[in-house]
Amino acid sequence: MKSANKRAAFALVGVLSLAGTLTACGSSSDAADEPEGPVTIEVSIDAGLEQAAIDAFDERIAQFEEANPDIQVETKEFTWSGTTFAAELAGGTLPDVFPIPFTDGRALIERGQIADVSDLVAELPYADQFNPTIAAAGQDAEGGMWAVPIAAYNQGLHYNRALFEEAGLDPDNPPATWDEVREAAKTIADKTGQAGYAHMTQSNTGGWILTTETYALGGRVVEGEGDDITATVDNDATVAALEMLREMRWEDNSMGSSFLYDWGTINQDFAAGKIGMYVSGGANYPNLFTQNQMNPDEYGVTVLPLEGADAGTLGGGTLAAVSSAASDAEQAAAVKWIDFYYISKLTVEEQAVAEAEVAAETDQPVGAPALPIFDRETYEQQQSWIKDLVNVPLENFAPMTDQMFDQPVIPEPAVATQDVYAALDPVVQAVLTDENADIDALLADAQTQVQGLLDRS
Repeated sequence: MKSANKRAAFALVGVLSLAGTLTACGSSSDAADEPEGPVTIEVSIDAGLEQAAIDAFDERIAQFEEANPDIQVETKEFTWSGTTFAAELAGGTLPDVFPIPFTDGRALIERGQIADVSDLVAELPYADQFNPTIAAAGQDAEGGMWAVPIAAYNQGLHYNRALFEEAGLDPDNPPATWDEVREAAKTIADKTGQAGYAHMTQSNTGGWILTTETYALGGRVVEGEGDDITATVDNDATVAALEMLREMRWEDNSMGSSFLYDWGTINQDFAAGKIGMYVSGGANYPNLFTQNQMNPDEYGVTVLPLEGADAGTLGGGTLAAVSSAASDAEQAAAVKWIDFYYISKLTVEEQAVAEAEVAAETDQPVGAPALPIFDRETYEQQQSWIKDLVNVPLENFAPMTDQMFDQPVIPEPAVATQDVYAALDPVVQAVLTDENADIDALLADAQTQVQGLLDRS
């Protein structure tokens, strides 16, 4: 998801938050084909942003238009959602440039539902420098990049430092095992009255996070590749994850009273100090700050506990796609925008600094760590360029950044991803709302449903 985590990534992943803040003019997109004559493109902007974030976005548009006088940029509010995206796509209501989670890339490419901009992207100077695993999400079977990776994430355990302190826990030493997560959740609930641990359950996010927990315990929800993909939902790791949730909910009473969270609503309650811990994309801080007014001093994030021989953290990200209805000139302009807005800040010092300056001037997050879409060296170099402008409490991210490069990152299910997550939502909901829920029966039913989805795909 988005990152997942919209989501999420994508728990799940939106424009400003998933890709970071804004890039600068003078990007490297001169390599892309020049649009012939004046052209107008519509680009997406997250719904619900504060005015400062909107002002920063408008400033970047002005700089882009100054550098590209034959291109006019208009904005349209859009935040990807698994429950509405298909209808928006079918209805032709999407902007010319819009973000999608990694999980949607291959299917949209195979069905020709986004524009083939691979020739334009191939002309960009960094086109062959993406992390190959990340690049694959936006490529067709021949390796052509139809959608450009703009952000990546690995799942993290987000926690409220203020609630930790109120509960007598050390926010600089967050839980390192799932048993410690459970213990901390109960302590927070007992000492503060807030939910110690919360879980997304709807709009495909329940399945997304359950899959994350399964991976972290060494299991998988699907196995195989190509035409030989099998559902493996009913496995020991998923059972263990659900048993943990059942015990936290019904024995420890540490999960509060809200059990219909999606990505947006869980962010709201976490930022408001109502949740001690939850799992979502590790690069979620910009969303929490710009959309939910998270107090930076109260924010903490660490890597997920990994237990089991094949354990790993679920990884995903966001792609920038171009509408299949866009003309050739609009597609060329769209690739210029993608390069300018999302990518050049990661590869060119001048752009990185200029982007950070605008973000800092408008009180937007600068320097919030994220899993890099290129290599670690490129990421660390970009961070060094902007170090004097960083305005986020990097020490609060240290439990994540000190370990994230050492954790195995496991891709999301490659086939029918959102449908698989949707099939698992009711399983999580049942365990959290019915004390007598039969986990074995729920997983057996989900196993059959997911296999059917894979067969049809």
